[in-house]
Amino acid sequence: MRWSDMDAYQHINNVAFLGYFEMARVNLFFEHPTHDEKTGMRRGLVVHSHQITYKRPVEYHADPLEIQVWVSGVRAASFTCHYELFDHGTLAVTGSTVLVPFDFALNRPRRITPEEKMFLARYGDDAVPE
Repeated sequence: MRWSDMDAYQHINNVAFLGYFEMARVNLFFEHPTHDEKTGMRRGLVVHSHQITYKRPVEYHADPLEIQVWVSGVRAASFTCHYELFDHGTLAVTGSTVLVPFDFALNRPRRITPEEKMFLARYGDDAVPE
């Protein structure tokens, strides 16, 4: 959390959670240590939509928040990334983002490759933890 994420009520502002979810998603898809150039989702993604549910206020403190991330609904050209944010072990915020693979050279959505489907399956609802 950043000090600037606080609102007038000294809670973390609701829009800050989109940024937290984005950081978790970027870590999973782009910075995860098991990635190489042929796996992961490095070819480009755009956000189609977000959904967030606030279960309790989160107050600023120095302790890090925990975010659990997983994937569901992998289709030909989209999938959903889910989040659960915990503050001191208590579920505070849930959310999801529908993501669409995008070809920036052609300026249009693209299909998910077989390698990307395999990568996403590792983080699916029914994936077995390593």
